Amino acid sequence: MTANASMEEFEALLNESFEIDTPEEGSVVKGKVIAIEAGQAIIDVGYKMEGRVDLKEFANPGEAPDIDVGDEVEVYLRAAESARGEAVISREMARREAAWDRLEKAYADEERVEGAIFGRVKGGFTVDLGGAVAFLPGSQVDVRPVRDAGPLMGLKQPFQILKMDRRRGNIVVSRRAILEESRAEQRAEVIAHLQEGQTVDGVVKNITEYGAFVDLGGVDGLLHVTDMAWRRVNHPSEIVSIGETIKVQVIKINKESHRISLGLKQLQEDPWELVGAKYPLSSVHKGRVTNITDYGAFVELEPGVEGLVHVSEMSWTKKNVHPGKIVSTSQEVEVMVLEIDPTRRRVSLGLKQTMRNPWEVFAETHPSGTEVEGEVKNITEFGLFIGLEGDIDGMVHLSDLSWDQRGEEAIQDYRKGDIVQAVVTEVDVEKERISLSIKALGGDKFSEAVGGIKRGSVVTVSVSAIEDGGIEVEYEGMKSFIRRSDLSRDRAEQRPERFSVGDKVDVRVTNVDSKTRRLGMSIKAREIAEEKEAVEQYGSSDSGASLGDILGAALKERD
Repeated sequence: MTANASMEEFEALLNESFEIDTPEEGSVVKGKVIAIEAGQAIIDVGYKMEGRVDLKEFANPGEAPDIDVGDEVEVYLRAAESARGEAVISREMARREAAWDRLEKAYADEERVEGAIFGRVKGGFTVDLGGAVAFLPGSQVDVRPVRDAGPLMGLKQPFQILKMDRRRGNIVVSRRAILEESRAEQRAEVIAHLQEGQTVDGVVKNITEYGAFVDLGGVDGLLHVTDMAWRRVNHPSEIVSIGETIKVQVIKINKESHRISLGLKQLQEDPWELVGAKYPLSSVHKGRVTNITDYGAFVELEPGVEGLVHVSEMSWTKKNVHPGKIVSTSQEVEVMVLEIDPTRRRVSLGLKQTMRNPWEVFAETHPSGTEVEGEVKNITEFGLFIGLEGDIDGMVHLSDLSWDQRGEEAIQDYRKGDIVQAVVTEVDVEKERISLSIKALGGDKFSEAVGGIKRGSVVTVSVSAIEDGGIEVEYEGMKSFIRRSDLSRDRAEQRPERFSVGDKVDVRVTNVDSKTRRLGMSIKAREIAEEKEAVEQYGSSDSGASLGDILGAALKERD
């Protein structure tokens, strides 16, 4: 009985010892290093179970293994017995389990964690967080793109956990968030000691197309290209270079966005304060063309003072030409000051005003009646444009082309490029117009021929042609036509064939039309006028004398 009781007690104690001492597979257990051999640590995990772990599992990235015989360590029991009769254990998996517990707590509390970058993968880097491996995206390494991450490898530093999933074993961390946070703190501290208008030293860190970023000791300020100099600056690199230490003035501080605007030109004398005195209106100065646009050209009078020569003020004669066809960049030109607006910091300049108005010069040297010669530049529906001295044009109107032809007919005889002669008839300097006449070259034959002749005058003409409707006659080179009905007061004598070419005939002028350059003539009107005159001189209505008697007396008197 006693023996049976002792066996039962022994069996219970044995089972109890199994339950207490036998570790559970898949758990973290404590063990003791009992030996180190062949690059492995032999660890006793209790219940006469031993396992082997590679020494590299006891080393942090970039460091030597930190393990000695007798050390107590935590390992992960993967299996109680392997095919070799040893426990299958892992120090790395134990560290990972412990690390995940710690990291989950830090993630929940939004705390920073310490780790070291130890590898490069697609899109970023791998980070050891004390047993757990995390992914560091390339965009989260620094506040600015990092060209060489070598100095960061193996360096213990803080990280912020952005995302983690224990089931998938996924952790994403950021180094940039830590830098931005500390940068924001540093920025706020620096900004708190800055004031608008203050002059500070800074180092040029970066140069862009629109300006330069200057480090003011932990905080960057923007030095815009328009605040670098009073003169026009094409690119910031003309004024500053990366790494250069410069003095700048704090122009504006945005407390909310922590943006700082800086100025360099504000520390220099403003040339505009003396512009009014140095450049009075109508004064002429030399300047350099700095920029050309569609609407004009900018001319630098001195560093920091530029004026605009509007396209309308560039040339007396070139009206619809791009400014680039008149001046070129960097060209030195003479300009006249037309207007100054100190408030808007604008100067209006004139280029053509430094040269005499070519229409004024032409008017002085070519008074009305002067003969000129020029090339036909253009032919329009209302006349010809002739190129003249001084690169200006004169116009010959259709009505001034010919005495004898209609303008529409006369203009058909001209072509572009023809060299023609004309007479100046009028110069309007204000409207920039010059009127010319080609028909006036030989004088006004009509006026010369009919000078002194009035309506009612009797002149002798020569018959030049005989037609059914009348006869053509000529007087001083001017031709006129006498209709059949005007050939005689006697109807029987109104026959054109009774005249011969070359006959001399006395006619009465019935009309002088300067516009159409025609003389109206009539033999009939002359005869009627002669009869009337004879009646008045040699008879009266109550004398009883016949018309034949009166005319006979008049003819006898004339003979």
